[in-house]
Amino acid sequence: MKFFTKFGEYLLLMKRMFSRPENTKMYWKEFMHQCVEIGIGSLPIVVIISLFLGGVTTVQTAYQLVSPLVPQSTIAQIVRDSMILELSPTVVSIVLAGVIGSKIASELGNMRISEQIDALEIMGINTKAYLVLPKVIGALIMVPGLICISAVLGIWGGRTAGSMSGIIGADIFDIGLRENFKAYNVFFALSKAFTFAFIISSVPAYYGYYVTGGALEIGRSSTTSVVVSCILILIADFALASLLL
Repeated sequence: MKFFTKFGEYLLLMKRMFSRPENTKMYWKEFMHQCVEIGIGSLPIVVIISLFLGGVTTVQTAYQLVSPLVPQSTIAQIVRDSMILELSPTVVSIVLAGVIGSKIASELGNMRISEQIDALEIMGINTKAYLVLPKVIGALIMVPGLICISAVLGIWGGRTAGSMSGIIGADIFDIGLRENFKAYNVFFALSKAFTFAFIISSVPAYYGYYVTGGALEIGRSSTTSVVVSCILILIADFALASLLL
């Protein structure tokens, strides 16, 4: 029963979130702030993870392809498809769930404990829309962009790692990148990106908005939101793969 209660609260929060803004300028300012926090703030960790993911994928793929009958350009194809289909959308989203999700849950939880949310409601502001909606829309815009950057950097990191280690030449890697490319894979990756972005932003917002107690409960709520977000990302990953592939 507790699950259905929390799920109902989550749905009501999402329903109340979409309402007419009291002050468009105020909402726009908050939205731009969230875009900077989510996008620019998470860019360094995304860059580092993507480069090393691509490099490790290249090295491990070359280690497994020991047959002389398999052309070296196959390494580039595997790196390309691995980064686009799974590594960039899923792994980066799980990392962002920890980076962005914990921040959102902690921010809203602190506002709830310090009664800032109550003060805004007394002023006649729909706090569910003002505090949650900019975060969700900001994530829906910035997270897919971060995942696209991750895919490009991951492929480039794999190319650089292959050429620097002597595993595969840059020219052969470029040939493999263009072989058997399917544009549908990009659509699939973006579908996962938008789905994961909504989970990353809305689930921690729910846990932070409804937190009760003190500083200890804020920490627990933040941790729980990250764990639940990661589990939902993996479930959504399997569901989308089953439906779209």
